[in-house]
Amino acid sequence: MKSLEIVGFKRANLGKTEAKALRLDAQVPCVLYGGKDVVHFSVPAILFRELLYTPEAHIVDLNVEGTLFRAIVQDAQFHPVNEMLLHVDFLEIQEGKDVKMDIPIKYVGVSPGVLAGGKLVSTLRKLKVRASADNLPDYVEVNISGMELGKSIKVGAVVPTNYTILTNPLAPIASIAIPRALKGELAGK
Repeated sequence: MKSLEIVGFKRANLGKTEAKALRLDAQVPCVLYGGKDVVHFSVPAILFRELLYTPEAHIVDLNVEGTLFRAIVQDAQFHPVNEMLLHVDFLEIQEGKDVKMDIPIKYVGVSPGVLAGGKLVSTLRKLKVRASADNLPDYVEVNISGMELGKSIKVGAVVPTNYTILTNPLAPIASIAIPRALKGELAGK
């Protein structure tokens, strides 16, 4: 799994007023939990571009004033109107402990339904996965080479290796939609 370094600065004062002042300075208030201590810190907002605004999953190497932590993003809160990043929660990775993370889906193979004129409709973009930090995959491969027109593939059809899929096995990942032009041809046969 890809790793990304983020440098943060400890926060002396906590609370609404302090957080608002940080945001005005283009800083994002953050918290790291899951380890021995809870660490409150702030990070320049620009550093989150490669971490949050990408479909890829990352392990974060946090550097908070010289102290290093390995973590994953547990939650990111955005302003409901202007989409400004308000707060980020990090979960520290502990040796021997499993972590839960949303991993992106990657389609492999060529669908006969798409070759016949159908359209691949993706229902899920990510699957919730539990694994140790070393076994977290960069993406979950979904083979669509057996999908005909009108068929779908469910989470239960994905075979995990070294990780457990926590998403409901009956949830559809993708389906092959039949366009209107083809529906008329199929009905005429």
